[in-house]
Amino acid sequence: MIPVTEIAGNLAAVRSRIAAAANRAGRRPEDVTLVAVSKTFAAEYVRAAFAAGQRDFGENKVQEGLQKVSETSDTPGVRWHLIGHLQANKARKAAASFACIHSVDSTDLLNRLDTAAAEHGTTPEILIQVDLARETTKFGAAEQDVEALARAAASARAVQLTGLMVIPPWNEDPEQTRPWFVQLRLLRDRLKATGIPEASLRHLSMGMSHDFEAAIEEGATMVRVGTAIFGARARRD
Repeated sequence: MIPVTEIAGNLAAVRSRIAAAANRAGRRPEDVTLVAVSKTFAAEYVRAAFAAGQRDFGENKVQEGLQKVSETSDTPGVRWHLIGHLQANKARKAAASFACIHSVDSTDLLNRLDTAAAEHGTTPEILIQVDLARETTKFGAAEQDVEALARAAASARAVQLTGLMVIPPWNEDPEQTRPWFVQLRLLRDRLKATGIPEASLRHLSMGMSHDFEAAIEEGATMVRVGTAIFGARARRD
């Protein structure tokens, strides 16, 4: 684990890389939201990043995320994202505490989140996770099911569909993951052409520490970066 004193410098370096990638693509750097993935890192790392100006943080698991939410309750202004797979039986807890949930992949999960959010009086943003590569180890809605799921979200009472998310097959070479980012962007464009409102498709959550620059060049509006900010995660036995 890196010392917390290094986080501010790491954040500055990542923001500089985001700006450079956005400029190469003719985009505005401020149109890309950096989600600092704080999974497995203690609350002190979140506070150090917050002190350096970071506001959006991502967690993979509901329980760990809720603990982190509680531990940083004295730090107003933190916006929590759930970026990992969400089990249906944890939808109620997620809807109450996360500002954005990136991993909606079925109408059942959508409906559970919407019911829970309406009961809690919350209005979380949701993204549809798309399984473009059909990997058995990954979750996500099949590409052909995304339109129906997006249309179902239009009748939601509380949750707000704001875009799509993808986790490409792992490859250290960002040029090997770039085609998956292109595919998600093209899917977004096709969905717009069917009449799904632009506001429901304004975000593309794609790109991590090793490939976020390629993702930004292909249209990402949210990048999920952990290692480049907080260092390598500690192994858990």
